[in-house]
Amino acid sequence: MSTARQSQSHYYDSQSFYDEMFEKDFSVRPHYESVHRLFGKIKPSELNIRQHALNQRMLEEGITFTLYSSNQNEPLERTIPFDYIPRVIPRHEWDNIDRGVRQRIRALNAFTHDIYHQQHIVKDGVIPRKMIVSNIYFRPEMVGLDVPAGVYITASGIDLIRDEKGRYFVLEDNLRSPSGFSYLFKGRTLMSELFHDLYLSSSVQSIERSLNCFLSSLRALAPSGKRDPLIVLLTPGSYNSAYYEHTFLAQQLGIHLVEGRDLVYKDHNIYLRDLRGLRKVDVIYRRIDDEFIDPLAFQPDSLLGVPGLMNAYRAGNVAIANAPGTGVADDKAVYAYVPDMIRYYLGEEPILHNVPTYILSRKEEREYVLDHLSELVVKETSLSGGYGMLIGPSATTAEIKAFAEAIKLDPERYIAQTTMKLSRAPIMMDGVMTPRHIDLRAFALMGEETHVIPGGLTRVAMTEGSLVVNSSQGGGVKDTWVLSR
Repeated sequence: MSTARQSQSHYYDSQSFYDEMFEKDFSVRPHYESVHRLFGKIKPSELNIRQHALNQRMLEEGITFTLYSSNQNEPLERTIPFDYIPRVIPRHEWDNIDRGVRQRIRALNAFTHDIYHQQHIVKDGVIPRKMIVSNIYFRPEMVGLDVPAGVYITASGIDLIRDEKGRYFVLEDNLRSPSGFSYLFKGRTLMSELFHDLYLSSSVQSIERSLNCFLSSLRALAPSGKRDPLIVLLTPGSYNSAYYEHTFLAQQLGIHLVEGRDLVYKDHNIYLRDLRGLRKVDVIYRRIDDEFIDPLAFQPDSLLGVPGLMNAYRAGNVAIANAPGTGVADDKAVYAYVPDMIRYYLGEEPILHNVPTYILSRKEEREYVLDHLSELVVKETSLSGGYGMLIGPSATTAEIKAFAEAIKLDPERYIAQTTMKLSRAPIMMDGVMTPRHIDLRAFALMGEETHVIPGGLTRVAMTEGSLVVNSSQGGGVKDTWVLSR
């Protein structure tokens, strides 16, 4: 029996799940040896000191996420739970993820362009027309419109999980306004400061150039190739759950953080209104959903956006990232067709596979799902953030019955997936290593070239046994280290 098992068997049991740190016999995987060695020898008192320092830094820097719940009158702003045992990914594993994410984004960007132009993929019968025209994220305003540099998906987050054999699967594509960038960068800063000896001795791939890549991707969208464009980040404001991230990115990228009231439409252009008067805006990185960005084009009572923005966009005088209408490509029903998109547009076999998914508009698949709801995960196609989900194995009879009725009433509103046995990684709880389920959000930035940030963000289900890792559902995060050798 290994040392790890002798010292941890009473609290560390990965059961039948794939564990990121330990083999089945509880020996430590080679790429985790230095991390395990360090955390095995640090005294509990020292861990407490470092945990306190970490918590204090997060409070001082306001690294927060706002939780909204029907059980509370006021939203709860809290520091994001951050676990300091890093997730470690060997270089060969990451290289495969990197290639797979690039391939997937290329196909999704090609799909988005096609859907708003010739719709070849629909005409060739690869994807049902109804799935596109009835999609709530399909924007007729984008039909026939050529977007700057041909890039619809400037910033994306591809969620990956591992099954009990350690195989990676894509769980979701987040193409509208993915969050988590700030936790990735701040997590790395905290780890490199608080555990600098371990960090420096572990040959971790740097993420420092990724912010420059982010800025380059936005610059690449500037109309007429303007060399020094004025770029703004459009936020809904301080009440948004990801407001910390908006402020962080604006500061780190050196761009202006603005709300809709700071921008003015005039003569088919968008201007920033500040103490220097009106200055023409070239690129808008928006963190506002489509329906709120322009009340003249979408939701008329929106106070968040800029009246006339779509007119300036259609005139080619301002770029918007991500382009309006990209949601049509990250709909959970469309997700099931991404492997076919890769074959159709790229003529390649998918490097990363989907989780097996059932399309409930298909009678046979719907009937199977209704008979096996207690074994499956059901998701409402238009929702994200862990909302509108049924996790069959842990659901009550009443919850299963309610979802069955909802599916029968509107089957196209849902998909179902095989319940995957998400891998686990150790987190530190009261000085003790204990396993929790995790996933991985891989971030891709598309401009003149595509950059995948090494490692991405590992999200953690902080509650024992829970499979829900979303920050909006109380999940936490940990730093992700990709080894350079």
